[in-house]
Amino acid sequence: MSEDSSNFIKKMIEADIASGKYDGKVVTRFPPEPNGYLHIGHAKPIVLNFGLAETFGGACSLRFDDTNPSKEDDVYVEAIKHDIRWLGYDWGERLFHASDYFEQLYEWALTLIRKGLAYVDSQTPEQIRENRGTLTEPGVESPYRNRSVAENLELFERMRAGEFAEGACVLRAKIDMSSGNINFRDPVMYRIMHQNHQRTGDKWRIYPMYDWAHGQSDALEGVTYSLCSIEFSDHNPLYEWFLDAVEVPKPRTEQTEFARLNITYTLLSKRKLIRLVQEGFVSGWDDPRMPTLAGMRRRGYTPKAIRDFIDRVGVDRRNSTVEYQLLEYFVRQDLNQHAQRVMGVLDPLKVVITNYPEDQEEWLEAVNNPEDDSAGTRQVPFSRELYIEQKDFMEDPPKKFFRLTLGREVRLMHGYYITCNEVIKDDAGNIKELHCTYDPATKGGDSPDGRKVKGTLHWVSAKHALDAEVHVYEQLFSKEDPDDVPAGQDFTANLNPNSLQVLSGVKLEPSVAEATANSHYQLLRQGYYSVDPDSTADNLVLNQTIGLKDTWAKMRAKQAS
Repeated sequence: MSEDSSNFIKKMIEADIASGKYDGKVVTRFPPEPNGYLHIGHAKPIVLNFGLAETFGGACSLRFDDTNPSKEDDVYVEAIKHDIRWLGYDWGERLFHASDYFEQLYEWALTLIRKGLAYVDSQTPEQIRENRGTLTEPGVESPYRNRSVAENLELFERMRAGEFAEGACVLRAKIDMSSGNINFRDPVMYRIMHQNHQRTGDKWRIYPMYDWAHGQSDALEGVTYSLCSIEFSDHNPLYEWFLDAVEVPKPRTEQTEFARLNITYTLLSKRKLIRLVQEGFVSGWDDPRMPTLAGMRRRGYTPKAIRDFIDRVGVDRRNSTVEYQLLEYFVRQDLNQHAQRVMGVLDPLKVVITNYPEDQEEWLEAVNNPEDDSAGTRQVPFSRELYIEQKDFMEDPPKKFFRLTLGREVRLMHGYYITCNEVIKDDAGNIKELHCTYDPATKGGDSPDGRKVKGTLHWVSAKHALDAEVHVYEQLFSKEDPDDVPAGQDFTANLNPNSLQVLSGVKLEPSVAEATANSHYQLLRQGYYSVDPDSTADNLVLNQTIGLKDTWAKMRAKQAS
């Protein structure tokens, strides 16, 4: 974490270390549920927890909250591990699962029953919800609330043995059905689920709720700082109640809440992201339009850019929404430093240099990255026939159009000055190719007589060009708040129909032939692109990562003026 981010949490830890709390130990954890892929919202607690552990020489655990086997899968477990390592962090030997503690949690539940602090409730789930009350009305006590300790112990053991159907009964804590904090209204601790668990198999037929497993898992692992997003603040008193009830000694895990990450044009609801995948609005969890870390990786976003973005956002106590353009700014900043420059033509128009020998070709030197001297140079082929962008030529240009037109001289990047002399059209009147002449004395892009040109074009030698497919992206949603829809509609009404455009017949310079999956390039004058993981030598596919225009900086300048 940077010096200015996580300000109040960092200061709190510094004060605790100075006072000797926890004997100076700093142990954090990241506790994902293995029921989906991580998204950019998860990057904030990952960077925060692992970053603080690094800053203070402590440790950060990865603990899977695997308490709901009906929605969990080892595929998600491995994907989460991969994403965290991709971001640049590792948990070492501190890999845990809530299921590691199932037996201990069960024994602690028996302790609460024996103390008269928990009971088996045989109401239906609907009755329990109805009797819980509202923010303004107290809940109604269950008719089973005063079962004897002996009866509760017997029923709970039978629940574990699988004698009851799902939904037949639950174990609830006996606290206060009139509490102003609804989480204290006899919360459910265990429910029956006849589901095999990916780690424990069919050993269990009851599974703990998150609120019951959370605090005790932290305590068992020696976590000193339980950092949670702000929506869990009302749950913290319940965690403390459970820890007191099972007599976990103090000082113990301390929960601190921070604002979650919200970004414009983005949904981070796992339930809604699952719908996008299952209903075919996107191609999968790693679709480059998705806010998942897998999708961002496939699109070409870099770990450093995401970490820098999280540092810039910082940690606050109040929820707010960050502009998506800020994330793009950091992606652009990182790629500008490291991406190799190449030339690629997205919408090709053939140019024939009529005074260049038909059987001649030459290789011109081009800088790989002007921001990095160590990147060196490469050789780019030049020949009689080239491709330029269709938009770089106009027969009847407006006043400030400085690119190619009849009779005008322009510079070819790394190459020569050329002048357009003739436009060749097909029978329908469409421009088929341009006939131009070049000045051999301008090799490298400069004129020995000092004459200047205003237009510089990128190009690709037709003889050497690689064919490629390019995927161009816009925001997945057309509104800053995707949930802002008229009555009777849902967030899918705001899906952007232009979020993906597939360009075929793209022409690239031959150096890209050696590209590997996720290699980053800046196509000169176009933007930043990444090689798709499914790309092959016979089917080269690039994903547009981001354009060259810094929209965030322009937004800031406009707001300041």
